[in-house]
Amino acid sequence: MEGHGRRTFIALCLYTALLTLSEVNSEIVHIPSVLYGVKGKSLLLSVETYFRLEDVEIQGSWYQTRPGGPKTLLVTFHNHTAIMLASMRHRKRYFFQPPNASLLISRLDEAAEGDYHLDLDIHFPQRQELVRAERTVHVTVDVPVSTPVIQKTPSSTVVEDKENVTWTCRVENGTRVQYQWLRNNMPLDVSDRHQFSQDNSTLVISPVRKKDIGQYRCLARNHISQRQSHTLDLSVFYGPYNLAVKSDHGLRTGEVFTVNPGELVFFDCQADSNPPNSCMWISKTNNATEVITVGLRLEVTSYKLAQAEEFLCRAFNNVTQKQDETQFTLVVASLGTGKERYVQESRSFSPLAAITLSCLFVICMLLVYFRRSCHHPKRVLMNIYNRPLTEQRRPHRSGHEDATEDFGIYEFVSIPGKMESTQASSRSLAHLESVQDLHTTIYDVIRHIPETSTLATQSLLGKQCEG
Repeated sequence: MEGHGRRTFIALCLYTALLTLSEVNSEIVHIPSVLYGVKGKSLLLSVETYFRLEDVEIQGSWYQTRPGGPKTLLVTFHNHTAIMLASMRHRKRYFFQPPNASLLISRLDEAAEGDYHLDLDIHFPQRQELVRAERTVHVTVDVPVSTPVIQKTPSSTVVEDKENVTWTCRVENGTRVQYQWLRNNMPLDVSDRHQFSQDNSTLVISPVRKKDIGQYRCLARNHISQRQSHTLDLSVFYGPYNLAVKSDHGLRTGEVFTVNPGELVFFDCQADSNPPNSCMWISKTNNATEVITVGLRLEVTSYKLAQAEEFLCRAFNNVTQKQDETQFTLVVASLGTGKERYVQESRSFSPLAAITLSCLFVICMLLVYFRRSCHHPKRVLMNIYNRPLTEQRRPHRSGHEDATEDFGIYEFVSIPGKMESTQASSRSLAHLESVQDLHTTIYDVIRHIPETSTLATQSLLGKQCEG
Protein backbone atom coordinates (compact mmCIF):
# COMPACT_ATOMS: atom_id res chain seq x y z
CA MET A 1 0.00 0.00 0.00
CA GLU A 2 2.90 2.26 0.84
CA GLY A 3 4.55 1.57 -2.56
CA HIS A 4 1.31 2.33 -4.37
CA GLY A 5 1.06 5.70 -2.64
CA ARG A 6 4.62 6.55 -3.55
CA ARG A 7 4.00 5.75 -7.23
CA THR A 8 0.87 7.86 -7.19
CA PHE A 9 2.77 10.80 -5.72
CA ILE A 10 5.50 10.50 -8.36
CA ALA A 11 2.90 10.37 -11.14
CA LEU A 12 1.22 13.50 -9.83
CA CYS A 13 4.56 15.30 -9.73
CA LEU A 14 5.36 14.30 -13.29
CA TYR A 15 1.91 15.38 -14.48
CA THR A 16 2.33 18.76 -12.76
CA ALA A 17 5.77 19.15 -14.30
CA LEU A 18 4.38 18.40 -17.77
CA LEU A 19 1.58 20.94 -17.32
CA THR A 20 4.11 23.51 -16.15
CA LEU A 21 6.42 22.72 -19.07
CA SER A 22 3.55 23.00 -21.54
CA GLU A 23 2.49 26.32 -20.03
CA VAL A 24 6.06 27.61 -20.16
CA ASN A 25 6.47 26.46 -23.76
CA SER A 26 3.37 28.40 -24.80
CA GLU A 27 4.62 31.57 -23.20
CA ILE A 28 8.39 31.84 -23.45
CA VAL A 29 9.03 31.29 -27.22
CA HIS A 30 7.17 32.40 -30.33
CA ILE A 31 7.82 32.19 -34.10
CA PRO A 32 5.36 32.82 -37.02
CA SER A 33 3.60 29.79 -38.41
CA VAL A 34 3.98 30.91 -42.08
CA LEU A 35 6.43 33.24 -43.81
CA TYR A 36 6.15 34.34 -47.47
CA GLY A 37 9.47 34.95 -49.16
CA VAL A 38 10.38 36.53 -52.49
CA LYS A 39 12.65 34.63 -54.80
CA GLY A 40 16.17 36.11 -54.79
CA LYS A 41 15.56 38.02 -51.54
CA SER A 42 16.61 37.23 -47.95
CA LEU A 43 14.26 36.05 -45.20
CA LEU A 44 14.68 36.11 -41.43
CA LEU A 45 13.08 33.36 -39.34
CA SER A 46 12.68 35.48 -36.25
CA VAL A 47 12.35 33.96 -32.77
CA GLU A 48 10.78 35.95 -29.94
CA THR A 49 11.72 35.03 -26.39
CA TYR A 50 9.90 36.19 -23.27
CA PHE A 51 12.71 35.93 -20.73
CA ARG A 52 16.06 37.55 -20.05
CA LEU A 53 18.63 35.87 -22.32
CA GLU A 54 21.52 36.70 -19.99
CA ASP A 55 19.85 34.73 -17.19
CA VAL A 56 19.54 31.45 -19.12
CA GLU A 57 21.57 28.93 -21.05
CA ILE A 58 20.29 27.96 -24.50
CA GLN A 59 21.14 25.06 -26.73
CA GLY A 60 19.24 24.20 -29.92
CA SER A 61 19.12 23.22 -33.59
CA TRP A 62 17.37 24.27 -36.82
CA TYR A 63 16.14 21.64 -39.31
CA GLN A 64 14.58 21.86 -42.76
CA THR A 65 12.07 19.47 -44.28
CA ARG A 66 11.39 19.95 -47.98
CA PRO A 67 8.07 18.77 -49.46
CA GLY A 68 8.41 15.01 -49.85
CA GLY A 69 12.03 15.08 -48.56
CA PRO A 70 13.87 14.06 -45.36
CA LYS A 71 14.55 16.22 -42.34
CA THR A 72 17.94 17.97 -42.76
CA LEU A 73 20.01 19.54 -39.98
CA LEU A 74 21.01 23.10 -40.82
CA VAL A 75 22.78 24.42 -37.72
CA THR A 76 23.35 23.61 -34.05
CA PHE A 77 24.13 26.39 -31.58
CA HIS A 78 24.93 26.99 -27.94
CA ASN A 79 24.00 30.31 -26.43
CA HIS A 80 25.31 32.86 -28.97
CA THR A 81 27.59 30.64 -31.03
CA ALA A 82 26.96 28.22 -33.88
CA ILE A 83 28.82 25.05 -33.12
CA MET A 84 28.02 22.91 -36.17
CA LEU A 85 26.76 23.30 -39.74
CA ALA A 86 25.51 20.35 -41.77
CA SER A 87 27.42 21.20 -44.95
CA MET A 88 29.55 23.87 -46.54
CA ARG A 89 26.75 25.08 -48.83
CA HIS A 90 24.56 25.72 -45.80
CA ARG A 91 27.20 28.08 -44.44
CA LYS A 92 26.64 30.42 -47.38
CA ARG A 93 22.86 30.27 -47.18
CA TYR A 94 21.90 29.95 -43.49
CA PHE A 95 23.22 32.16 -40.72
CA PHE A 96 22.55 31.83 -37.02
CA GLN A 97 21.41 35.15 -35.59
CA PRO A 98 22.20 35.48 -31.88
CA PRO A 99 21.18 36.21 -29.23
CA ASN A 100 17.56 34.94 -29.65
CA ALA A 101 18.15 31.81 -31.83
CA SER A 102 16.81 33.36 -35.07
CA LEU A 103 17.87 32.00 -38.49
CA LEU A 104 18.62 34.11 -41.58
CA ILE A 105 18.21 32.70 -45.11
CA SER A 106 20.45 34.90 -47.24
CA ARG A 107 19.01 34.15 -50.69
CA LEU A 108 15.74 32.39 -51.39
CA ASP A 109 15.24 29.92 -54.21
CA GLU A 110 12.98 26.96 -54.84
CA ALA A 111 15.23 24.77 -52.63
CA ALA A 112 14.65 27.06 -49.66
CA GLU A 113 10.95 26.35 -49.61
CA GLY A 114 9.61 23.99 -46.95
CA ASP A 115 9.13 23.56 -43.19
CA TYR A 116 11.74 24.79 -40.71
CA HIS A 117 11.83 23.23 -37.23
CA LEU A 118 13.42 24.71 -34.11
CA ASP A 119 14.36 22.54 -31.10
CA LEU A 120 15.37 24.47 -27.97
CA ASP A 121 16.65 23.44 -24.56
CA ILE A 122 16.49 26.32 -22.10
CA HIS A 123 18.12 26.08 -18.68
CA PHE A 124 17.07 28.46 -15.90
CA PRO A 125 19.93 28.33 -13.33
CA GLN A 126 18.09 30.29 -10.67
CA ARG A 127 15.14 27.90 -10.69
CA GLN A 128 17.26 24.85 -11.53
CA GLU A 129 14.77 24.15 -14.30
CA LEU A 130 15.24 22.81 -17.84
CA VAL A 131 12.57 23.66 -20.44
CA ARG A 132 12.31 22.17 -23.92
CA ALA A 133 10.55 24.09 -26.74
CA GLU A 134 9.76 22.98 -30.30
CA ARG A 135 8.43 25.29 -33.05
CA THR A 136 7.81 24.96 -36.82
CA VAL A 137 7.49 27.66 -39.49
CA HIS A 138 6.43 27.07 -43.10
CA VAL A 139 8.35 29.09 -45.71
CA THR A 140 7.10 29.73 -49.25
CA VAL A 141 9.21 31.20 -52.05
CA ASP A 142 7.19 33.09 -54.70
CA VAL A 143 7.85 35.17 -57.79
CA PRO A 144 5.96 38.50 -58.04
CA VAL A 145 3.22 38.57 -60.68
CA SER A 146 3.63 40.59 -63.83
CA THR A 147 0.86 42.68 -65.39
CA PRO A 148 -1.85 40.28 -66.60
CA VAL A 149 -3.13 40.26 -70.18
CA ILE A 150 -6.74 39.41 -71.03
CA GLN A 151 -8.34 38.18 -74.21
CA LYS A 152 -11.94 37.82 -75.37
CA THR A 153 -13.33 35.20 -77.73
CA PRO A 154 -14.95 36.10 -80.04
CA SER A 155 -13.40 39.54 -80.32
CA SER A 156 -16.35 41.01 -82.24
CA THR A 157 -19.78 42.08 -80.96
CA VAL A 158 -21.93 39.12 -79.92
CA VAL A 159 -25.69 38.58 -80.12
CA GLU A 160 -27.61 38.22 -76.88
CA ASP A 161 -29.18 34.85 -76.03
CA LYS A 162 -27.41 33.30 -79.04
CA GLU A 163 -23.65 33.49 -78.43
CA ASN A 164 -21.17 32.87 -75.61
CA VAL A 165 -18.06 34.83 -74.59
CA THR A 166 -14.85 33.32 -73.18
CA TRP A 167 -12.40 35.51 -71.25
CA THR A 168 -8.84 34.41 -70.46
CA CYS A 169 -6.26 36.02 -68.16
CA ARG A 170 -2.54 35.22 -68.24
CA VAL A 171 0.64 36.49 -66.56
CA GLU A 172 4.18 36.13 -67.85
CA ASN A 173 5.75 35.91 -64.39
CA GLY A 174 4.37 34.83 -61.05
CA THR A 175 3.93 31.78 -58.87
CA ARG A 176 0.80 30.50 -57.16
CA VAL A 177 -1.25 33.14 -58.99
CA GLN A 178 -4.94 33.60 -58.22
CA TYR A 179 -7.23 35.48 -60.61
CA GLN A 180 -10.32 37.58 -60.07
CA TRP A 181 -12.63 39.07 -62.72
CA LEU A 182 -14.26 42.47 -62.45
CA ARG A 183 -16.95 44.18 -64.52
CA ASN A 184 -17.16 47.96 -64.11
CA ASN A 185 -14.82 47.58 -61.08
CA MET A 186 -17.23 45.18 -59.35
CA PRO A 187 -16.22 41.54 -58.67
CA LEU A 188 -17.98 38.82 -60.68
CA ASP A 189 -19.21 35.75 -58.85
CA VAL A 190 -20.24 32.31 -60.01
CA SER A 191 -23.80 32.18 -61.38
CA ASP A 192 -25.89 30.12 -63.77
CA ARG A 193 -24.37 32.07 -66.69
CA HIS A 194 -20.85 32.69 -65.29
CA GLN A 195 -18.48 29.74 -65.05
CA PHE A 196 -14.84 29.96 -63.86
CA SER A 197 -11.85 27.67 -64.16
CA GLN A 198 -10.19 26.26 -61.04
CA ASP A 199 -7.76 29.16 -60.66
CA ASN A 200 -10.30 31.66 -62.14
CA SER A 201 -8.00 32.41 -65.07
CA THR A 202 -10.88 31.66 -67.48
CA LEU A 203 -14.39 33.08 -67.44
CA VAL A 204 -17.21 31.85 -69.68
CA ILE A 205 -20.47 33.82 -70.06
CA SER A 206 -23.18 31.61 -71.53
CA PRO A 207 -25.35 32.97 -73.01
CA VAL A 208 -24.52 36.66 -73.27
CA ARG A 209 -27.22 39.22 -72.43
CA LYS A 210 -27.64 42.97 -72.43
CA LYS A 211 -26.76 43.33 -68.72
CA ASP A 212 -23.31 41.79 -69.45
CA ILE A 213 -22.29 44.94 -71.34
CA GLY A 214 -19.45 46.78 -69.62
CA GLN A 215 -15.72 47.08 -69.04
CA TYR A 216 -13.90 43.93 -67.96
CA ARG A 217 -10.54 43.53 -66.28
CA CYS A 218 -8.56 40.83 -64.51
CA LEU A 219 -6.80 41.01 -61.15
CA ALA A 220 -3.79 38.66 -60.71
CA ARG A 221 -2.18 38.20 -57.29
CA ASN A 222 -0.19 35.90 -55.00
CA HIS A 223 1.04 36.21 -51.41
CA ILE A 224 3.63 38.85 -52.21
CA SER A 225 2.16 40.98 -55.05
CA GLN A 226 -0.87 41.82 -57.20
CA ARG A 227 -1.48 43.53 -60.57
CA GLN A 228 -4.50 44.53 -62.71
CA SER A 229 -4.87 44.15 -66.44
CA HIS A 230 -6.06 46.81 -68.88
CA THR A 231 -9.81 46.92 -69.59
CA LEU A 232 -11.71 45.38 -72.49
CA ASP A 233 -15.25 46.37 -73.50
CA LEU A 234 -17.94 43.83 -74.16
CA SER A 235 -20.42 44.91 -76.85
CA VAL A 236 -23.70 43.06 -77.30
CA PHE A 237 -26.44 43.22 -79.93
CA TYR A 238 -29.79 43.31 -78.11
CA GLY A 239 -33.37 44.52 -78.22
CA PRO A 240 -35.76 45.98 -78.98
CA TYR A 241 -36.81 46.84 -75.39
CA ASN A 242 -39.12 49.48 -73.85
CA LEU A 243 -40.94 50.28 -77.07
CA ALA A 244 -43.01 53.51 -76.90
CA VAL A 245 -44.73 55.97 -79.25
CA LYS A 246 -44.18 59.69 -78.60
CA SER A 247 -45.46 62.91 -80.16
CA ASP A 248 -45.14 66.64 -79.51
CA HIS A 249 -48.57 67.37 -80.95
CA GLY A 250 -52.04 67.26 -79.44
CA LEU A 251 -52.89 65.94 -76.01
CA ARG A 252 -52.03 62.49 -74.67
CA THR A 253 -53.99 60.47 -72.13
CA GLY A 254 -52.50 57.03 -71.67
CA GLU A 255 -52.42 55.46 -75.14
CA VAL A 256 -54.85 58.00 -76.62
CA PHE A 257 -53.69 61.07 -78.60
CA THR A 258 -56.22 63.88 -79.28
CA VAL A 259 -55.53 66.42 -82.05
CA ASN A 260 -57.42 69.30 -83.71
CA PRO A 261 -59.12 68.77 -87.07
CA GLY A 262 -56.75 69.58 -89.90
CA GLU A 263 -53.65 69.43 -87.67
CA LEU A 264 -50.49 67.79 -89.03
CA VAL A 265 -49.17 65.30 -86.47
CA PHE A 266 -45.83 63.43 -86.24
CA PHE A 267 -45.32 60.24 -84.21
CA ASP A 268 -41.94 58.71 -83.30
CA CYS A 269 -41.46 55.02 -82.46
CA GLN A 270 -38.62 54.69 -79.93
CA ALA A 271 -37.03 51.58 -78.39
CA ASP A 272 -33.82 50.48 -76.65
CA SER A 273 -32.06 48.46 -79.31
CA ASN A 274 -28.58 47.72 -80.67
CA PRO A 275 -28.35 48.16 -83.58
CA PRO A 276 -31.27 50.62 -83.98
CA ASN A 277 -34.43 48.78 -84.94
CA SER A 278 -36.55 49.29 -88.04
CA CYS A 279 -40.21 50.32 -87.63
CA MET A 280 -43.40 49.54 -89.47
CA TRP A 281 -46.59 51.63 -89.00
CA ILE A 282 -49.91 49.82 -89.32
CA SER A 283 -53.48 51.18 -89.39
CA LYS A 284 -56.25 49.11 -87.80
CA THR A 285 -59.73 49.77 -89.18
CA ASN A 286 -62.73 47.49 -88.83
CA ASN A 287 -60.55 44.60 -87.64
CA ALA A 288 -58.45 44.99 -90.79
CA THR A 289 -54.79 46.01 -90.81
CA GLU A 290 -52.93 48.02 -93.42
CA VAL A 291 -49.25 48.93 -93.57
CA ILE A 292 -49.02 52.71 -93.88
CA THR A 293 -45.28 53.35 -93.99
CA VAL A 294 -41.88 52.09 -92.86
CA GLY A 295 -39.50 54.20 -90.76
CA LEU A 296 -39.02 55.67 -87.32
CA ARG A 297 -41.53 58.53 -87.91
CA LEU A 298 -45.19 58.56 -88.92
CA GLU A 299 -46.81 61.66 -90.45
CA VAL A 300 -50.59 61.95 -90.14
CA THR A 301 -52.93 64.66 -91.46
CA SER A 302 -55.95 64.64 -89.16
CA TYR A 303 -58.51 65.90 -91.73
CA LYS A 304 -58.01 62.68 -93.66
CA LEU A 305 -58.98 60.59 -90.64
CA ALA A 306 -62.25 59.57 -89.10
CA GLN A 307 -63.21 60.73 -85.63
CA ALA A 308 -61.06 58.00 -84.02
CA GLU A 309 -58.61 55.54 -85.52
CA GLU A 310 -56.18 52.95 -84.13
CA PHE A 311 -52.52 52.65 -85.15
CA LEU A 312 -49.77 50.16 -84.36
CA CYS A 313 -45.98 50.52 -84.36
CA ARG A 314 -43.95 47.33 -84.85
CA ALA A 315 -40.19 47.43 -84.14
CA PHE A 316 -37.80 44.79 -85.49
CA ASN A 317 -34.08 44.19 -84.83
CA ASN A 318 -32.49 42.71 -87.93
CA VAL A 319 -29.53 41.22 -85.99
CA THR A 320 -31.22 39.71 -82.94
CA GLN A 321 -34.29 38.77 -85.00
CA LYS A 322 -36.48 40.03 -82.15
CA GLN A 323 -39.51 42.30 -82.46
CA ASP A 324 -41.97 44.19 -80.31
CA GLU A 325 -45.08 46.26 -80.99
CA THR A 326 -47.31 48.83 -79.33
CA GLN A 327 -50.60 50.41 -80.39
CA PHE A 328 -52.34 53.73 -79.75
CA THR A 329 -55.58 55.55 -80.67
CA LEU A 330 -55.72 58.87 -82.51
CA VAL A 331 -58.84 60.97 -81.81
CA VAL A 332 -59.78 64.02 -83.90
CA ALA A 333 -61.62 66.60 -81.79
CA SER A 334 -61.66 70.38 -81.48
CA LEU A 335 -59.22 71.55 -78.85
CA GLY A 336 -59.38 75.29 -79.65
CA THR A 337 -55.78 76.26 -79.92
CA GLY A 338 -54.70 72.84 -78.82
CA LYS A 339 -52.35 72.72 -75.89
CA GLU A 340 -52.71 76.45 -75.26
CA ARG A 341 -56.39 76.02 -74.48
CA TYR A 342 -55.61 73.07 -72.26
CA VAL A 343 -53.08 75.15 -70.34
CA GLN A 344 -55.56 78.05 -70.10
CA GLU A 345 -58.29 75.80 -68.67
CA SER A 346 -55.88 74.46 -66.15
CA ARG A 347 -55.16 77.88 -64.73
CA SER A 348 -56.61 78.69 -61.33
CA PHE A 349 -57.96 82.12 -62.48
CA SER A 350 -60.87 81.31 -64.82
CA PRO A 351 -62.66 83.78 -67.20
CA LEU A 352 -65.82 83.57 -65.05
CA ALA A 353 -63.86 84.81 -62.06
CA ALA A 354 -62.48 87.69 -64.15
CA ILE A 355 -66.01 88.77 -65.25
CA THR A 356 -67.25 88.62 -61.65
CA LEU A 357 -64.44 90.82 -60.39
CA SER A 358 -65.02 93.32 -63.22
CA CYS A 359 -68.72 93.63 -62.33
CA LEU A 360 -67.92 94.20 -58.68
CA PHE A 361 -65.45 96.91 -59.62
CA VAL A 362 -68.03 98.74 -61.78
CA ILE A 363 -70.64 98.59 -59.01
CA CYS A 364 -68.20 100.04 -56.49
CA MET A 365 -67.30 102.88 -58.84
CA LEU A 366 -71.01 103.70 -59.35
CA LEU A 367 -71.62 103.80 -55.60
CA VAL A 368 -68.71 106.16 -55.09
CA TYR A 369 -69.96 108.39 -57.91
CA PHE A 370 -73.51 108.65 -56.54
CA ARG A 371 -72.23 109.36 -53.06
CA ARG A 372 -70.06 112.21 -54.26
CA SER A 373 -72.89 113.62 -56.41
CA CYS A 374 -75.31 113.69 -53.46
CA HIS A 375 -73.07 115.51 -51.00
CA HIS A 376 -70.95 117.69 -53.28
CA PRO A 377 -70.75 121.25 -51.68
CA LYS A 378 -71.24 123.17 -54.89
CA ARG A 379 -74.22 121.09 -55.83
CA VAL A 380 -75.89 121.75 -52.47
CA LEU A 381 -75.10 125.50 -52.69
CA MET A 382 -76.61 125.83 -56.14
CA ASN A 383 -79.65 123.92 -54.99
CA ILE A 384 -80.30 126.45 -52.23
CA TYR A 385 -79.88 129.64 -54.21
CA ASN A 386 -81.81 128.45 -57.20
CA ARG A 387 -84.94 128.32 -55.06
CA PRO A 388 -87.63 131.03 -55.53
CA LEU A 389 -87.04 134.21 -53.56
CA THR A 390 -90.36 133.89 -51.79
CA GLU A 391 -89.34 130.50 -50.51
CA GLN A 392 -86.11 131.97 -49.26
CA ARG A 393 -88.02 134.73 -47.45
CA ARG A 394 -90.41 132.34 -45.72
CA PRO A 395 -91.51 133.86 -42.39
CA HIS A 396 -89.56 132.68 -39.44
CA ARG A 397 -91.32 130.45 -37.05
CA SER A 398 -90.58 130.08 -33.43
CA GLY A 399 -90.25 126.33 -33.78
CA HIS A 400 -93.33 125.57 -31.66
CA GLU A 401 -95.81 125.41 -34.53
CA ASP A 402 -94.32 122.36 -36.30
CA ALA A 403 -91.22 121.00 -34.72
CA THR A 404 -90.57 118.56 -37.53
CA GLU A 405 -89.95 121.41 -39.96
CA ASP A 406 -87.14 122.76 -37.82
CA PHE A 407 -85.12 119.63 -38.18
CA GLY A 408 -82.91 119.00 -41.18
CA ILE A 409 -79.74 120.13 -42.86
CA TYR A 410 -78.94 123.85 -42.85
CA GLU A 411 -76.40 125.48 -45.15
CA PHE A 412 -74.64 128.72 -44.26
CA VAL A 413 -72.62 130.57 -46.84
CA SER A 414 -69.95 132.97 -45.76
CA ILE A 415 -68.57 135.23 -48.52
CA PRO A 416 -65.77 137.47 -47.31
CA GLY A 417 -65.52 140.94 -48.64
CA LYS A 418 -67.92 143.89 -49.06
CA MET A 419 -71.21 143.11 -50.71
CA GLU A 420 -73.67 145.50 -52.35
CA SER A 421 -76.65 144.13 -50.51
CA THR A 422 -77.39 141.79 -47.72
CA GLN A 423 -79.39 139.64 -50.01
CA ALA A 424 -77.52 137.97 -52.87
CA SER A 425 -79.46 137.41 -56.00
CA SER A 426 -79.93 133.93 -57.28
CA ARG A 427 -78.33 134.96 -60.54
CA SER A 428 -75.12 136.13 -58.93
CA LEU A 429 -74.94 133.06 -56.80
CA ALA A 430 -75.53 130.88 -59.79
CA HIS A 431 -72.28 132.20 -61.23
CA LEU A 432 -70.17 131.40 -58.21
CA GLU A 433 -68.30 128.76 -60.16
CA SER A 434 -66.86 131.44 -62.48
CA VAL A 435 -65.45 133.56 -59.67
CA GLN A 436 -61.90 132.42 -58.99
CA ASP A 437 -61.19 134.52 -55.86
CA LEU A 438 -64.44 133.77 -54.09
CA HIS A 439 -64.04 131.49 -51.06
CA THR A 440 -67.13 129.58 -50.03
CA THR A 441 -67.53 127.80 -46.69
CA ILE A 442 -70.33 125.33 -46.20
CA TYR A 443 -71.44 124.18 -42.77
CA ASP A 444 -73.69 121.20 -42.46
CA VAL A 445 -75.58 121.41 -39.20
CA ILE A 446 -77.41 118.29 -38.16
CA ARG A 447 -79.66 118.82 -35.22
CA HIS A 448 -81.07 116.14 -32.96
CA ILE A 449 -84.10 114.46 -34.47
CA PRO A 450 -86.51 112.79 -32.09
CA GLU A 451 -87.42 109.15 -32.68
CA THR A 452 -90.93 110.11 -33.74
CA SER A 453 -89.65 112.29 -36.54
CA THR A 454 -87.38 109.70 -38.15
CA LEU A 455 -89.51 109.31 -41.25
CA ALA A 456 -89.83 113.06 -41.72
CA THR A 457 -86.12 113.50 -41.41
CA GLN A 458 -85.46 110.79 -43.94
CA SER A 459 -87.89 112.53 -46.31
CA LEU A 460 -86.06 115.84 -45.93
CA LEU A 461 -82.71 114.17 -46.54
CA GLY A 462 -84.13 112.55 -49.62
CA LYS A 463 -85.27 115.86 -50.99
CA GLN A 464 -81.86 117.35 -50.40
CA CYS A 465 -80.19 114.50 -52.27
CA GLU A 466 -82.70 114.75 -55.14
CA GLY A 467 -81.92 118.47 -55.46
